[in-house]
Amino acid sequence: MTDTTPQDDPREPAGSFPSQEQPSQPGHTSDMAPTPDHGESSWVGRGRLTGNKALITGGDSGIGRAVAIAYAREGADVAIVYLPEEEEDAQTTERFVREAGRECVLLPADLTDEQACIDVVAAARERLGGLDILIPNAAYQRQREGVDDLPVSEIELTFRTNLIAPMVLAREAVPHMPAGSSIIVTTSIQASEPSPGLLDYAMTKAALVAFTQALAQDLGPQGIRVNAVAPGPIWTPLIPATGFPEEKVENFGQETPLGRAGQPVELAGAYVYLASEEASYVAGAVIPVTGGRGF
Repeated sequence: MTDTTPQDDPREPAGSFPSQEQPSQPGHTSDMAPTPDHGESSWVGRGRLTGNKALITGGDSGIGRAVAIAYAREGADVAIVYLPEEEEDAQTTERFVREAGRECVLLPADLTDEQACIDVVAAARERLGGLDILIPNAAYQRQREGVDDLPVSEIELTFRTNLIAPMVLAREAVPHMPAGSSIIVTTSIQASEPSPGLLDYAMTKAALVAFTQALAQDLGPQGIRVNAVAPGPIWTPLIPATGFPEEKVENFGQETPLGRAGQPVELAGAYVYLASEEASYVAGAVIPVTGGRGF
C-alpha cells in the first residue's frame, strides 16, 4: 500500500479578522492584519510553465502577486502592472519572482487610460521577448449605499478598470500571441451572486463572464484559449480598502460553506492549470474558487 499524506482540513484556519480599514484604493499589503498568504513559503513549482511569458495586471499584491510567484516557480517570466502608488508592493513581488530565477518586469500604469493599456502590452512584449499569457486581473470596487447615490464618475472608474481595460489589453495582445497562448480573466462570485452594495462591480464581473465565453469562441480557431477564474471572498488589500462596514470585514468569508475567507495562494493553482498543457482542451470555462458558494 502506498503511503499517503492526508489533506489539511479545508475549513482551517477559521476565525474572524481584526477590525481594520484603509481609507482608499489601492489598498496596501503592509497595512493588513493578518498578512495575506501569497504562497511565498508554500508554492513548489513543477516546471509546468517553463519558457512562458506572462503579463499580469494587478500583479503587485493579492491574487496577482500569488499568480506571479506561482508562475515564476513554474518557470515563467512575468511582467506586472500596478498603480504607481503601489510601488512598494510591486517591488516585493519582483523580489520573489527574481528569487525563483525568473525575469520580472515592473510596469506602473493607470489602466483606465487606453494609451496606458497599449503601452504596457508593448513594453511587456519587448522586455520579455514575447507574450504567451495575458491575465487581466486588476479591479476596482467600492461599497455603495444605493443606486440613488451612485456618481457617474464612480461607475466610469469601475467600468474602465474592470471591463474596458481587459478588452483593450486583449485587443493589443492577441495579434502577437502564438497558438498555445492563454488569456485568463479574473471574474468573481459577484457575477452570479451580486451584492447590492457592489452593484457596479458585480455588473462588470458578470460582463467579464460573457467576454470570456465570446472571446474563447473567437480565438479558439487561432489556438488561443480563453478562460476565467471566479474568486469568492479572498483576503486581499481590496477588502479593507472597499469601505465595507466594520462587521463585514471582521466576518469576511464566514458565510461560505467552508466558513472562512480564502487566501490568494489558493487561487494560484487555477491560474497555473488554465495556462498549462494540462488544460489544453479547456476553453470558455469559468473555474469558481469560492469556498463552496455556487456559481
